[in-house]
Amino acid sequence: MHRSGITLLLPLFASMLLASGCASTPIADAPGGARHREASEIAASMVGKPYRYGGNTPQGFDCSGLVYFSFKRAGMDVPRSTETQRGKSRKVSVSGLARGDLLFFNQEGKYSSHVGIYLGGKRFVHAPSSGKRVRVDSLTETYWQKHLLIRVASDGVTGQ
Repeated sequence: MHRSGITLLLPLFASMLLASGCASTPIADAPGGARHREASEIAASMVGKPYRYGGNTPQGFDCSGLVYFSFKRAGMDVPRSTETQRGKSRKVSVSGLARGDLLFFNQEGKYSSHVGIYLGGKRFVHAPSSGKRVRVDSLTETYWQKHLLIRVASDGVTGQ
């Protein structure tokens, strides 16, 4: 009887272990990892889509909405607002940038008011402003060099 009781408990115990593994907190992709690269590719594929304040779909994006959409499509959670995205990131040097890292800029006298996604080769994709379209720009351009606030590894995102 004791042996049959153990035999009955083994499948129950195994299913509990499997279920607990499914419920564990997912591990975030490392900055520059495969899902960060995927997010940058998704964002780059949105080049030409219109800017729309508050937008986070291909019908129109604001800067943080493009980041939100791209990371979400890559299977990662990222905050919706520029300020919160910056708060969930950490500073890195320009030489330490990896594809998929977030770049924050001061614009129009506003601290950290703009965000883009680093593509590599000193290029980034972003939704610039009203009346414009998602585009790729270069960090070598004087305007962006002047307004670049911080470079951050986007490791504050989590996988789904």
